[in-house]
Amino acid sequence: MNKPSDQHIALMNRLQEMQKDQQIISSINTALAKVLDKKSIGIILNQSFKDTFLCNEVIVLTTKEGGEFFYSSFTEKNDHHSYSSDIYLDQCIQSSEPVIFYLKNLSEKKTSTPSYFMNAKKMGMHTAVGFCLPSIGDQKNIIFLFYKNFTEFNDRLERILRGVSTQLSITIRNIFFFEKFDALSTSTPDSQKKTEPVGKEEKGNKKGFNGIIGDSEIMQQIYQHITQIASSSSNVIIYGETGTGKELIAQAIHDLSPSARKSMIRINCASIPANLIESELFGHEKGSFTGATEQRKGKFEQANGGTIFLDEIGELPLELQGRLLRVLQEKEVERIGGNKTIKVNARVIAATNRSLEKEVAEGKFRSDLFYRLNVLPIHLPPLRDRKEDIPLLANHFLEKINLKTGKKIKGFSQKVMDSMCKNAWPGNIRELENIIERSIIIAKDNVIREMDLPKIFKAKEANNDFHMKTLHQVEKEHILKIVENCNGRIFGPQGAALILGLPPTTLISKMQKLGIQKEHYVKKNEQ
Repeated sequence: MNKPSDQHIALMNRLQEMQKDQQIISSINTALAKVLDKKSIGIILNQSFKDTFLCNEVIVLTTKEGGEFFYSSFTEKNDHHSYSSDIYLDQCIQSSEPVIFYLKNLSEKKTSTPSYFMNAKKMGMHTAVGFCLPSIGDQKNIIFLFYKNFTEFNDRLERILRGVSTQLSITIRNIFFFEKFDALSTSTPDSQKKTEPVGKEEKGNKKGFNGIIGDSEIMQQIYQHITQIASSSSNVIIYGETGTGKELIAQAIHDLSPSARKSMIRINCASIPANLIESELFGHEKGSFTGATEQRKGKFEQANGGTIFLDEIGELPLELQGRLLRVLQEKEVERIGGNKTIKVNARVIAATNRSLEKEVAEGKFRSDLFYRLNVLPIHLPPLRDRKEDIPLLANHFLEKINLKTGKKIKGFSQKVMDSMCKNAWPGNIRELENIIERSIIIAKDNVIREMDLPKIFKAKEANNDFHMKTLHQVEKEHILKIVENCNGRIFGPQGAALILGLPPTTLISKMQKLGIQKEHYVKKNEQ
C-alpha cells in the first residue's frame, strides 16, 4: 500500500477541520433556532460562544429604538446606551469584516467612549472584536467578544461567526416579536382576547421547532436550512410524500421571515375544480361569469406583503401555469373580467408530492415555471427514514389527542412502541396521528397496549428489503462504498476519485457536503 502523500494528508486534515467547524456551526444554529426568550439565548451566548470563540465576555447591542443592550454577560441592564452617539457601533456597521478594538488605547475622559468598553477595561479585558450581524428589516445587531489575552481572530473563528450570525439575528428578531406579543396579550382585556384568532395566541407556545416535532439528524439539517432561507424573499418549493408535514414547514418559514406579521394565505391546487381555481388565485369582477355576484379578491391579493402557500402545485392545470408564471415574473395580477393590473408582492412557497422534474420531462409541467419556483428547494424525508423521531411524535400526539378527547391515556406499552417504530408508515405522520387517535378512543386501559396496524404494510415491510431513499442518501452510500474499497485512498491511479470520474478536490468537497468523515471508512479498513 502506497504511503499517502503530504498533499493528500494536508487536504484530509483540512477537510476534517472544516467538518468539525461545520458541526459547531450546525450545533449552535440548532440551539439558537429553538430559542424564544432572552434567558435561553443568554445561556447559549455565555456558554457556547465563550467556548467556541475562546473569549471571556460577550455582549449584543441593537439599534432598536435608538440603541439598547440586548444581552450582556457583565454590563448592568440599567446602563444607559445611545446608538446615535456610539462611533464604535458605526465602525462595526460600516465594516463587512470583524473590527478589533484595543481597549487600553481608550480614554475614560472622552464622552465618546461607551460604558461597555470602560466596564470591560476595568474587568481586565484588553481587546474587543465587534461584528455587525446580518440585518433583519431596519434593525441592526452588533456582537462584541471581549478578551483578556488576545492573540488573533483568525479565519476559522471568522468563518464560524459568519456561519451562526444569520441565525443569531433571526433569533433576536423572534425574541423581540414574542416579547411584544406577550406584552400585547397581557394588556388586552379578556373580552377582547376571545375574539383573537387561535393561531396567533399559539404562536409563542409551539413545541419543537416552530411546531415541528423531531430531533433526528436529518430534521436538524432541515431546521438549519429553514432558518437560513427564512430571511430571504425568494420562492421556496417543498418536496415530500403525502403526510410528511409540508404545510408545517411552510408555516415555519413564514413565521421566521420578515413578513411574519402578515398573513400566510393557503390554497390547495388539488382540492378546487379546474374551472374555479383561476378565480381563487387571481380574483374576479362582478358579473364576469355566471355566479359572480360580487367582486372578489384572489389569494395573491390577499397575501400581498406576506406569503402565499400553493399546496400540491403539481396539480395546477397546464393552462393556468403560464398565468402563474406571469404573476411571479411581473408581480401583478389581473382579475377575471377586469382590465386593470394590480401590483402584488407575495412570497410564494409551493409544495408537491410529485417529481416535478419528471412532470417537466413528460410535458405536464412548464419548465420555465419549475425553474422559477425551484429557487430554494426543501426535501422532506418520509417517516420511515426518521424512525428515531417516532417516540417523540407519538407522545406529542398522545398529549394533543388526550386534550381533544378528554381521555387520560398515560402512554404506550413497549410492545406497541416497538411496533410503531418498525412499521413502514406509507401515510407518514398523518397516518401515525390517525392511528394513535383511533387507539386512544378505543383503549380500555390508561396505557395503549394494542395497536391495530394495517397488516398489508407490516407484511410488505417484513418481506421486502427495498426502501425508498433520497438522492442524497444514495450518493453518500455509493461514495462511501467506493472509498472503503479503495482503502481510503482518494488520489492516484487506485484512488476513489479516478473510479468515480471526479477530480480529487471535487470528491473531497462532495464528501464534506455529504458528511463523510475519515472515521466512517478508516475504522472498517483497519479491522
